[in-house]
Amino acid sequence: MSAGTIYGVGLGPGDPELMSVRADRLVRNATHIAYFRKAGRPGRSRTIVEGMLRPDVVEIAMEYPVTTEIPLDDPAYAESLAGFYEEVAEDIRKTARTGADIVVLCEGDPFFYGSFMHLYTRVKDHLPVQVVPAITGMSASWTATGIPITWGDDVLSVLLGTMSEEDLTRHMIAADAIVVMKVGRNLPKVRRALEQAGKADRAWLVECASMAEERALPLAEAGERASPYFSIILVHGQGRRP
Repeated sequence: MSAGTIYGVGLGPGDPELMSVRADRLVRNATHIAYFRKAGRPGRSRTIVEGMLRPDVVEIAMEYPVTTEIPLDDPAYAESLAGFYEEVAEDIRKTARTGADIVVLCEGDPFFYGSFMHLYTRVKDHLPVQVVPAITGMSASWTATGIPITWGDDVLSVLLGTMSEEDLTRHMIAADAIVVMKVGRNLPKVRRALEQAGKADRAWLVECASMAEERALPLAEAGERASPYFSIILVHGQGRRP
């Protein structure tokens, strides 16, 4: 029996209408789907495809052992996730070896800061894998502001809110345009770094880009309330233009 193919399918930023034609076809025809989620939650990627699946689809929910309970720099965090990815990769390999094709649902683009990458590296040398690219959350976010993100020779830096304040500040100073992902509880630190870089007055906060609850506003008007983990902060470039 030939092994099935594993498809890493990018779903885009959240609005199902922003999925590619290929992604839509694979999701609707899938006999097996797999997706990551926090225990007790439906999972954002699974929510995006609600109403699109075959009634007889087999669902494989891959539940993280930890999310924010352990600091990222704690060795226990990496150890726990490494064991988790090994376990789910073996489950995926076993299912694919029965001949079943498996569609792995991926928020945004599968090769851009996603969990699928950790699965991909563990299965690509054993089974056929195809990756379907998608619109990223950051492109949906800058579209939500109604302002182009880069002009002419602008240099765009993509940063993570989980970085240290010192590293954030250093990269922000050097960049013309900025995207900061994984904001959430890191918002106060990101705000301080923007102020030290002299770019806080140009920053925007975008929450839930492309979804019904989308919210985009200048960071100065956002107040001090917490933002969702998947919020994005933007600083638009001001570069050369005709």
